Amino acid sequence: MPTYQAPVDDALFLINDVFHIERYDNVPGFADASPDLLAAVLEEAGKFCSEVLAPLNRIGDKQGCKRHEDGSVTTPEGFKDAFKQLVEGGWIGISCPTEFGGQGLPTVVNQLVTEFLASANMAFTMYAGLTQGAIAAIYVHGSQEQKATYLPNLIAGHWTGTMNLTEPHCGTDLGLLRTKAAPQPDGSYKITGTKIFISAGEHDLAENIIHLVLARIEGAPAGTRGISLFVVPKFLVNTDGSIGPRNGVSCGSIEEKMGIHANSTCVMNFDAATGWLIGEENRGLNAMFVMMNEARLGVGVQGLAQSEVAYQNAASYAKERLQGRSISGVKFPDKPADPIIVHPDVRRSLMTIKAFNEGARALVMWTALQSDLAHRSDDEKTRQTADDHMGLITPVVKGVLTDQGFANAVAAQQIYGGHGYIAEHGMEQFVRDARIAMIYEGANGIQALDLVGRKLGKDGGRAVMAFFNEVQSYIKEHSGEENLKAYVGPLADAFGHLQQATMWFMQNARANPDNAGAGSTDYMHLFGLVALGYMWCRMADAAQAKLKAGADGAAPRLNAKLVTGRFFMERVLPETAAQLARIKSGAASMMELPAEAF
Repeated sequence: MPTYQAPVDDALFLINDVFHIERYDNVPGFADASPDLLAAVLEEAGKFCSEVLAPLNRIGDKQGCKRHEDGSVTTPEGFKDAFKQLVEGGWIGISCPTEFGGQGLPTVVNQLVTEFLASANMAFTMYAGLTQGAIAAIYVHGSQEQKATYLPNLIAGHWTGTMNLTEPHCGTDLGLLRTKAAPQPDGSYKITGTKIFISAGEHDLAENIIHLVLARIEGAPAGTRGISLFVVPKFLVNTDGSIGPRNGVSCGSIEEKMGIHANSTCVMNFDAATGWLIGEENRGLNAMFVMMNEARLGVGVQGLAQSEVAYQNAASYAKERLQGRSISGVKFPDKPADPIIVHPDVRRSLMTIKAFNEGARALVMWTALQSDLAHRSDDEKTRQTADDHMGLITPVVKGVLTDQGFANAVAAQQIYGGHGYIAEHGMEQFVRDARIAMIYEGANGIQALDLVGRKLGKDGGRAVMAFFNEVQSYIKEHSGEENLKAYVGPLADAFGHLQQATMWFMQNARANPDNAGAGSTDYMHLFGLVALGYMWCRMADAAQAKLKAGADGAAPRLNAKLVTGRFFMERVLPETAAQLARIKSGAASMMELPAEAF
């Protein structure tokens, strides 16, 4: 049976020593986030995850969700009680607005807690994650009446939320959607259509489910310009806030899928269901993107989360599994064989995963901090800069962290050998669960195209130039420091590759746009490695400063941090050279074959 322990110490190191969260005391929500409070919150979250959620992970995978003849769905054994504990702990509303019952803590805290939850039980965590996305969309674009009606119960966890985009004939290309919205005399709409792949679409965890649905109002323009967003509750809500009659929305079936079996991924049928417009007519994508951006960051965290839990179990197994002898001499002569942790290739896998996890956690935190500034700062320039960062980095976080998170889950499974292929040890579930994160909320190829095709040139390249300037300034400021040479030097080389790749696109993509498409995935990963390298430089700098100041008993962990950072710089970051070479090869050989040759 796999186990999980939340990396609380690493999270606190990032909060206090790398990003110095106390510097943001002037931003709403941060003043109350004292070091003691944050430590208590993360410790409690970690305890809940290891003691309650992790033991349910395999149970949920084996049992899955069950749809009944009346269209209702029951979740696996133990899920209702666990969700009740989640609600009672206030975890859904941890970063939500206080005026609607949330705790108002920074988003960065919520993302750390989300990582812990998703490592312990990814399928379970999705019920709360979709709810938080619905909260964000309604808070930003809903009317005052809609906010008052839905937000308190969503934040409290009495109700949950969903996101209904995909239809059988359209996924990424939402301009093709057919779900219709017919205006009614009372200002409501009748929603008719079918949506597929709807996570948490029907379940028994909450008394109501609030569906956010994309649909086309009769007579609206074709394509994405004619899409509107509607709130369609499972049960209608009476004027006094109580639960009313059942709405015309039902679960047609539960998808049979590779992983996340304990999350009810549903086909949802809307049969003249009553809904209400959120925001403006024909501006539904604009409203839904609030939810999608929240979801994409959350999905990136899922990639990290599966990588982390897979790593923890693989590292534990490698220290216990006896097999062969060290090639440099026997290390445990009192045992019949050495544990496989002595073998360099096993360490290569573990170090690669460990270096990614710690760098990715920092990248998520950095991005979440920008989200806090974009939504909470009272300075317009600060908000714009932070929003630029979010737009640029979100596809990188989603694409790179989920691609690598899946690869790391496979690598961790490999350490078990044949035992990793057997369900008993739980490693094959981590692989299956991690796989979906590369697909939903915009497949990773779409994330790469979004980065190269939209984000690089947006607002005259303002966001990417701000990122470049920050990394370049850091390199320039620290390049002469001998203690950081092992970190800053490799970052400078990788950053040079990123600059060259960006310039190559500028010179070659306009004449032939296929050149941008052909190199987009490599560019996304190149960009991600540079961002991770920058995070590692900042972590190494902070670790050295803390060691110099006395380390407060954390010297072994900080020294391990420095070694792990060196490994990243020596063994992982050099991949940027290969990515640059692939980008510069262009699209010629990729696009030359006729379709029938495939």
